Amino acid sequence: MTRRRGRRARTRSFVRPGHWRVQARVERFVEPALLLLLRERPMHGYELLERLPEVAGEDARIDVGNLYRILRALEEEGIVASEWSADLPGPARRTYELTDAGSRLLDRWADALRRAQTVVSGFLARYEQGGR
Repeated sequence: MTRRRGRRARTRSFVRPGHWRVQARVERFVEPALLLLLRERPMHGYELLERLPEVAGEDARIDVGNLYRILRALEEEGIVASEWSADLPGPARRTYELTDAGSRLLDRWADALRRAQTVVSGFLARYEQGGR
């Protein structure tokens, strides 16, 4: 078996002949996970970073820089709002909260994920039947 050169699949990698490592991914799942956490209560960035794997799984870990880029983009779109909080112990921190527009977007994410869940459940049911 020869391996093609060029663009590689992002969800699977060839380990050795007959063996693959596969990662099922939900693209951009970090965004709805952050929105869900912020629906629960306002949080600062490091707390979001710590709690993200609770919602999105261990594979959803992102670095601090990417987290703040996502939060800034969400704020520019009016999906989250932030303010500096100096009342917490330690240095002042920016606390993020979900806006009404963010709540509506989270609702759309939930709808889209339900549809994806239906497709995945259908795939797994067919797989479990084992036919050729």
